[in-house]
Amino acid sequence: MPSLSLRGPVFLHRRRYAEIITVLSRHGLGWLLYQLGLSTLVPLQRLPLRHAKRVPRYTQPEHLRLALEELGTTFIKLGQILSTREDLLPPEYVAELSKLREHVPPVPAEAIIATIEESFGRPLSDLYSEFDPTPIAAASIGQVHAARLPGGTPVVVKVQKPGIAAQVEEDLAILMQMARFAQRRAPLAEAYDLVALVDEFGWTLRSELDYMREGRNADQLRQYFADSPYVVIPIVFWEHTTSRVITLERLHGIHIDDIDALDRAGIDRRRLARNAANLILDQVFVHRMFHADPHPGNFAVLPDGRIAAFDFGMIGRIDDATRDALMSVVLAAVNQDADGLVDGLAALSVVGRGTDRDGLRRDIQHLLDRYYGVSLSEYRFNEIFQDLMEMVRRRRLQLPAELSLLLKTLAMYEALGRKLDPDFEPFAVAAPYVRRAVLEQYLPQTWVPQLLAAGDDAMRLLTTLPRRANRLLTRAEHGDLEVAMRVIGIEEMTRQAHLLVNRLIGAILIASSLVSLGLLLTVYHPPWLLTWLAPLVGAGVLVTLALGLFLALRARRNGRRFR
Repeated sequence: MPSLSLRGPVFLHRRRYAEIITVLSRHGLGWLLYQLGLSTLVPLQRLPLRHAKRVPRYTQPEHLRLALEELGTTFIKLGQILSTREDLLPPEYVAELSKLREHVPPVPAEAIIATIEESFGRPLSDLYSEFDPTPIAAASIGQVHAARLPGGTPVVVKVQKPGIAAQVEEDLAILMQMARFAQRRAPLAEAYDLVALVDEFGWTLRSELDYMREGRNADQLRQYFADSPYVVIPIVFWEHTTSRVITLERLHGIHIDDIDALDRAGIDRRRLARNAANLILDQVFVHRMFHADPHPGNFAVLPDGRIAAFDFGMIGRIDDATRDALMSVVLAAVNQDADGLVDGLAALSVVGRGTDRDGLRRDIQHLLDRYYGVSLSEYRFNEIFQDLMEMVRRRRLQLPAELSLLLKTLAMYEALGRKLDPDFEPFAVAAPYVRRAVLEQYLPQTWVPQLLAAGDDAMRLLTTLPRRANRLLTRAEHGDLEVAMRVIGIEEMTRQAHLLVNRLIGAILIASSLVSLGLLLTVYHPPWLLTWLAPLVGAGVLVTLALGLFLALRARRNGRRFR
C-alpha cells in the first residue's frame, strides 16, 4: 500500500507552506498540528513565539484568530465559516472567530480599474459615466465602489481583488492535501470527516468568488420578495456584471443595528424587529432559500422603513427531505417525544453509525424536561441553541452544513430582534409559520405528488425485478457471483502492520550485522583495527542505548494513545 506523503505538495507550494508555518509558529499553534496529526512533519510547537506581546496575554482562541487574519483571504473565510459551526468548536473559539470581519486595506484604484477593463474588454469610460476611485467598503475578496451608469443611474460596483482567485486555489489545494494526510493520522479524524469538511468549505468559497452566482441568487430572492411591503433586494445590472465584477442598484439606508440613527429617523423599531424576523422566516419556511451571512452590515433600513439586503454570496437552501425532517423534529419536540427526536436527527444525518443512541436519547430527554411547561414568551432561541450545541459537541455529532447555517442564522436574527425591541418574542412570530408548514405536509397538493412518485418507483421495481433476480440467480449458479466487503479501519491497521514489519526487518538486519561483526573479530583482529574500532564501538553502544530509549518512550506513548 503506498504511503501518503506531503513531500510533493510541499515542494509544489513551498513558499505558501513556509508562510503558513511561519505564521502558525509565531502564534504557538503546535497543539493544532498535533490534533491534525502533522506534528511529526512540522514540529512548530518547538519554535519560539515572535508575535507582539500584550498584557493580559493572548488566549489560544485569540492566537487562532490573529493567525487566520495574517494568512489572508482563504483562512479568514475559513474562520468565518467555522464561527457558524458551534457543533465543531467550543463557544470561546466561536465567539473569537466571529470577530473576523475582513476589515482590510483597500487595493489601489488603478488595480481595480484594470480588473474591470480586463473583465469586459472595454475602457472604464464606456461602462460607467462616473466611477469613484475611493472605495465604499473593502474586504478580503473584493471591494465596493460607487459609480453611475451611462444613463445616470446610481450603482455600486463590487470588484474582485487581483490575484485572489489564484491564491484561494493554492490555499484550498494545501488544505485538501493536509486534510487527506490528517484523515489517516489525526485524532480528530475519529469523529469528523476532515476531507468532506474541506471540500464543503472549498465549494462555499468558490461560490463566493463567482459574482455571476451571487447575481443569480440576488435575482431569485428579488423575485420571491417582489410583492413584499417590507423587503427590497437591489437590481443586478447584468450587462455590467461578470464573474469578477458585479454591478448593483445603489440603495441608501441606515445600518439595521444603528439604534440611535434609527430613532433619529423615526423608525418604529418594534415593527422593524418583526419585519426582520418575517424576512428570515419567509426565506426558510416559504421559499426554502435563506441569506446565510446575516450580520448587521449586510442589511440597511431605507427611509420608508423597508429592509434592504446585500451580499448574496453565501446562500443556504433547504430541500424537501430536510424540510420534512425538520418538521418531524419540531413535532417531536412539541410532543416531548425523545425517541422521535432521535429518529428526526437520524433523518437529518446528524446521528451517525457510531452514535450512542441511548445516551443521546437521555440527553435529549433532559433537554426537553428543562423547557417543559415554558411559555412561548419565555423561550430564548439562543439559549436553546447553546444547549443543543453543547450536546452535539459532547456526543461528537456533526451537523450538515445547511442545518448548521440555518440554526446560526436563526440565533443571529433573534439577537438582532431583541436588540431592536427588548420585548421581541421570536417563537411567537415563528409559530404561524411552523403551523402552516406542518399543515402543508397533510394537504393533497403535498402528498399526492409524493404518492404518485412512489407509485412510479414501485411500478419500475416490479417490472424490472424478475429480470434482475434471474440474472442474479444465473450468476450464482455459474459461480460468478462476487460480494464486495469493506472492513472499517482496515487501512489504518494495514499501515500500522506495514510500519511494524519495516521496523522489525531493520532491527533484524542491524542485529545480524552486529553478530557477524563480532564473529569476524574473534577470527581476525589485527592490533591496528582494534585501535580505531574501539571508539566506534563505544559510540555505537551509546547510539544503540539512545535509540532503545527513544523506541521505548514512543511505544509507551502509543500505548497510552490507543488505550
